[in-house]
Amino acid sequence: MLQSKKMSKDTEIDMEEVKLNEVDPEKQPMTGDGQAAGNEKNGSVKLKVPEDEVTFTGLSKEELLRVAGTPGWVRTRWVLLVLFWLGWVGMLAGAIVIIVQAPRCKPIPEMNWWNEGPLYQIDDLDAFCGGMKNLKEKLDHMTQLKVKGIVLGPFHRVQKDEPATLNLELIDSSVGTLDLLKEVLERAHKKSISVVLDLTPNYMGSAPWFQNDDDIMEKVKSAAEYWLKLGVDAIKLQDLSHVSNSTDWPKLRAAVQGNRTEDAKIRGLMGVVEGASASEVSQLINASGVDLVLSDLLSSNNGGAERIRAMDVLHPQQRSLGWGLGASSGVRLSSQAKAAGLIRLYQLLLFTMPGTPVFTYGDEIGLQAGNGTKMFWELDPESDPKSEANRTEYAEVRKWFKSLSDLRGKERSLLHGDYYSLYSSPSSLAFLRVWDQSERYITAVNWGEKAETLKLSLTPTEGVELPEMAKVKISTDENQETDSSISLDKITLGPRQALLLQFPYTA
Repeated sequence: MLQSKKMSKDTEIDMEEVKLNEVDPEKQPMTGDGQAAGNEKNGSVKLKVPEDEVTFTGLSKEELLRVAGTPGWVRTRWVLLVLFWLGWVGMLAGAIVIIVQAPRCKPIPEMNWWNEGPLYQIDDLDAFCGGMKNLKEKLDHMTQLKVKGIVLGPFHRVQKDEPATLNLELIDSSVGTLDLLKEVLERAHKKSISVVLDLTPNYMGSAPWFQNDDDIMEKVKSAAEYWLKLGVDAIKLQDLSHVSNSTDWPKLRAAVQGNRTEDAKIRGLMGVVEGASASEVSQLINASGVDLVLSDLLSSNNGGAERIRAMDVLHPQQRSLGWGLGASSGVRLSSQAKAAGLIRLYQLLLFTMPGTPVFTYGDEIGLQAGNGTKMFWELDPESDPKSEANRTEYAEVRKWFKSLSDLRGKERSLLHGDYYSLYSSPSSLAFLRVWDQSERYITAVNWGEKAETLKLSLTPTEGVELPEMAKVKISTDENQETDSSISLDKITLGPRQALLLQFPYTA
């Protein structure tokens, strides 16, 4: 009985121990089978650390030297070394072959600001913009046209054929004041536009230099020094044939050109000559030493053969040559381009000829000729019924002018390229402009009243030849699509039509 009670008591004690050792399900360790591993406590993780960790220390210096000296590695190193030097020598040889065989670039000729774009003459400030006080605001107009220089005047004080009244250092009060001119100079220079001042003494009289007054040249020299010091960039003089024969001419040249330095802007001397042949103009350029000569060769010669002959003679001196149609005497382009469409034709011709194109104000819109003609800006349709039609036509001509000016400034062949004549007749001509490896251009114009077929021919020249086809760059014919191809065997131009063709350089 006592033993039975003892066993019952032991059983109760064992059951209590089981209850105490029983683990709550929430406190059981997270194992794959839900059971605690071994006799570990709940939540504990047993990490087994390897007793011996093996590390790789690499080969010793002695071992490396022993392996590197084996025949296999020696041969491998020699093969890699030979391959390296063969590759290097091959690349060097290839570079030398490319340099030797590649066409050499032709050096760019020395260019001055009067060679880089058109010159724009304003002889009547009142008609152009209402006086010097309004000229500053119109300089944006010049910038849009890529004008590189404006030619102002003459507007100094003088009475017609009265040398005693001449004062080249005073501005006529009806035109403006010195302060206004200084403002124009400052604004123009900020826009990279140079200013040329016409100092022709007797500009209102019959003889530009009076009657050989010995004192006149000294006055012009002093005035040139005065205006250049104030910021004027060049001096223009009429009747260059006469004045360059003066004994005092070298002094005037020295006053304008004598202080040139590499780091200073070049000051120019510009002369106008009329009634001279192409050969005489060429001789005058050399003898006078002026920087730019503006002639009337295009105006005085109406035939294609005469015009092409003038270009043949003068193109080697193109950086000292200015071309204009009426510009030499201040007459507008419309005086030559009397028929509809000729304004665009002559603009294309002037922009693509070898030399500097020179225009008179209004030429960019085809303003009609006439002394004192006011520049067309914005007319009131109510006060002028024709103003709307004029505005449309002028805007189209100006757009054409601007496109030509843009093109000339970008293309080296047109800016300073070589010139080759291709064709001429009484009413038409064609020529080629080429510069080194740049795009080449052909100008073909027919100002006649009948259609004409131009048969282009080029004298055999080393490195220059005509392709069979060329691309239309610009045309006055609305039916001629831009970028269309055209055969150079025969080019047919309608009445008063002009064409600018383009073809690439081929080695």
